[in-house]
Amino acid sequence: MGWLDKILGRGKKAAGDVMDDSSMRHEGAAQEREGAAEDRAEMHEEAAMESRQEAAEHKAEREGT
Repeated sequence: MGWLDKILGRGKKAAGDVMDDSSMRHEGAAQEREGAAEDRAEMHEEAAMESRQEAAEHKAEREGT
């Protein structure tokens, strides 16, 4: 759901710009960064799962299973 936080954060930043509300701009920027971090974490988790699967396949080949 990182993409949703990024979109909502951008919206808050834009609303903060329109309303000249620095706290809303900061909140939106923080939410956007949070969403980006969630996306990066998800990408790394997927890569880790793929690596674990590959390691298991290599182990099975090595053991002749």
